[in-house]
Amino acid sequence: MPPEILPRPAAIGAAEFRERRRRLMATLPDDAAVLLPGASLVTRSGDSEHAFRQNSDFHYLTGFPEPDALLLLLPGRDDGESVLFCQDRDPEMEAWTGRRLGAEGAERVHGLDQAFGNAERDEALAALLDGRTALYLPLDDSEALHLAESIRAELQAGARRGARPPLAFADVSVRLHEQRLVKSRSELALMRHAGAVSAKAHCRAMCACAPGLTEYQLQAELEHEFRWQGGSGPAYASIVAGGDNARVLHYIENADALHDGDLVLIDAGAEFDLYAGDITRTFPVGGRFGEAQRALYEVVLGAQQRAIEAVRPGTTLVAIHRGVVRDLTAGLIELGLLEGELQDCIENEAWRRFYLHATSHWLGLDVHDVGQYRQDGEPRPLVPGMVLTIEPGLYVPEDDDIPAAYRGIGIRIEDDVAVTEAGHEVLTADVPKRVADIEALMVKE
Repeated sequence: MPPEILPRPAAIGAAEFRERRRRLMATLPDDAAVLLPGASLVTRSGDSEHAFRQNSDFHYLTGFPEPDALLLLLPGRDDGESVLFCQDRDPEMEAWTGRRLGAEGAERVHGLDQAFGNAERDEALAALLDGRTALYLPLDDSEALHLAESIRAELQAGARRGARPPLAFADVSVRLHEQRLVKSRSELALMRHAGAVSAKAHCRAMCACAPGLTEYQLQAELEHEFRWQGGSGPAYASIVAGGDNARVLHYIENADALHDGDLVLIDAGAEFDLYAGDITRTFPVGGRFGEAQRALYEVVLGAQQRAIEAVRPGTTLVAIHRGVVRDLTAGLIELGLLEGELQDCIENEAWRRFYLHATSHWLGLDVHDVGQYRQDGEPRPLVPGMVLTIEPGLYVPEDDDIPAAYRGIGIRIEDDVAVTEAGHEVLTADVPKRVADIEALMVKE
């Protein structure tokens, strides 16, 4: 009997994309414009490309899924405020590389006010941007900047005939990324699904794990589930790290054998409709934790559970991280991995030998999603609709002054958490993390 397929949430509709564009334009001066390129195909080798993945900002404003597109937003324009340029219909090319929507399809399916084929782009851009005094674009995008400069030069050349080039370029990213930071109900539904798919994949990997398998074989179990459930694949390079490989935070070789008596750390998440899941679990290759492994794991788990309980509107990621540092430091002292008074060990940052990273990051269309972490120089308060990770970890060096039973152990536990009016919702709760629950799932009597 084939594995269960989770019911898919509704895709985001044209009306929501239209509202996103309206909200962005409402933050701009009336005589401004936005110029935003989509992604292009990226060569893998020779004449083969990587699978296409749309630029996250471009997707957020359009939902348009094809390469080599360009969006203009023109507040107040009578003939339509959103203008898309896209690949022209080409039956010969479409027979090789797939069907294209074309300009008419872009207007009909994605709700753009006007769309044109790319063949018309160079001639039309200057006329559309004539008289727009400020042009907002991603200033870190060299393609966008080059295009904006060429349009401005063309309009400057026609100044004697009345052409009015943009007077200034401005960065659209900060405004757009602040908008992306707070998720809508439909976005949360997609992220909930990405979390559920990711959870099923982690459970599958736990059930498949056995001494003698390789890290890449567990990676195959994970990524099979991502695709089986309709995801596009992994949201980022999957980490499957057995033994002391778990102490390498972004270990992606996934090439080693898995050994009985070791732990394996998996940091992997599915991408669904471009939204990311991001889960980390650490569990015993043979199905049962050793005594030292269990003791260290319980320190990380306790810190993670208390950090999740702290997620609510008004708190900050800095406050959550400080709580995690206190909990981990107390646990390290109790296990004999640190010596001294708790407050002293916190203040002198002795814990940094074992805990190398922050506790949280934003999550959304990008796994390390956009949005500022500070406002007016201060840690920003959480508000409903934000989604973040909670991922404490401990990574024990193999140094001679460390008790032998703990040397070389790496443990991280990560869940995706949405901020709600009442507190929080864990989007990835369907994969076990309590010791007894992990062992019950894994042990094959």
